[in-house]
Amino acid sequence: MKAVCICMGVHLPYNPKWYWPVEGFYGMPEMDRYFDRENIFSKFLKTSRQFLHLNDIIMESVEKGGRYSFDLSGPFLEQCRWDPELLESFHELQESGSVEFTGSCNYHSLSSLYPDLSWFQEEIRIYREIIRELLGVTPKTFVNTELLYTERAGCILAEASFGCLIAEGSRNLIKEYDPVSVYQNHLPTLLRHINLSEDLELRFLEKDSEGYHLIPKKFADWIKSMEGDVLTLYFNYTNLCVHHRNENTIADFIRNFPSALKIRGIEMLTPSEAVKKFSHSSLQTLGTEQTIRYGMHNAIGNNAQQIYMQELLRIGEELSELKGSKAYWKLKQIFGYLQQSEIFFSMNSGSIREGYERAVNYFSILSDFRRAVLEEAK
Repeated sequence: MKAVCICMGVHLPYNPKWYWPVEGFYGMPEMDRYFDRENIFSKFLKTSRQFLHLNDIIMESVEKGGRYSFDLSGPFLEQCRWDPELLESFHELQESGSVEFTGSCNYHSLSSLYPDLSWFQEEIRIYREIIRELLGVTPKTFVNTELLYTERAGCILAEASFGCLIAEGSRNLIKEYDPVSVYQNHLPTLLRHINLSEDLELRFLEKDSEGYHLIPKKFADWIKSMEGDVLTLYFNYTNLCVHHRNENTIADFIRNFPSALKIRGIEMLTPSEAVKKFSHSSLQTLGTEQTIRYGMHNAIGNNAQQIYMQELLRIGEELSELKGSKAYWKLKQIFGYLQQSEIFFSMNSGSIREGYERAVNYFSILSDFRRAVLEEAK
């Protein structure tokens, strides 16, 4: 292996509250009607301190030659407005010159699956404005919600002048092979190596796992033994926080990983650097398959998820008729957060009853929201 790209996703969703109108549906909705922002704020403050400390460790790794990319979700960036110190920490990482910040779907939605991709394009535009405002960057790489890939989205991203896409390296795309190249379709594409990413994200502290105890030397040896140009690792930053809370070994791993790779002749690159450095390989399945982290069946595989998406599409059309009205921008923001991927995934819970109960709750919210849209249109 010649190089490694490490991308860390940071996302804290606006989880919907359990909602049931006591006295019927009424009035113009506010964010607090559907989302428990007090609880969201409390959770953010606790997690932000952990992120701040982990950012300091990433900076130490950068000073030892590490190069990283961050995928900060739109909901998370909005929450960062509550903590200027954390925002400044990310800004310092950006100014180091060794950290790339990617583009994202602003509301962490599945809008790239909609028949009409205009909302997806709108989310791209909104996110670009927000990250330019908060961090002063214009992303060159794009990471769709939960590493979602569709060819239609690839077309839109190429037209939007992105130079790289990171997507899930699922089996239906790569068959029995490892994703170890830069792949070319509408734009250069890096595919996540699922097993090695999850070794860091999920199995780092599992004593029953094959790699326990995972140290930089051992992990770098695994990478060196692989054939290919570039290995792409993507994992949730929050899981590194969990590891760090339990043991300090993840901090030592992050600090020493760049040196372990360098000794073995392996570069750390940002995604934009990788797609420029290596030749691009053809992968025909990029033109025929869809993929998402945890599988398409978990995202839109059951009736509740599919009906919820159809309701979103209907409401989106009705909302578009309100452009120029006084309440449009407020309704548009709430509508964005009602599209978060967590809503879809939670309706496919391991417990059928829990998934059903959540679906009933979400449809109750949608019903009230649609009432407000229709009343505004009168």
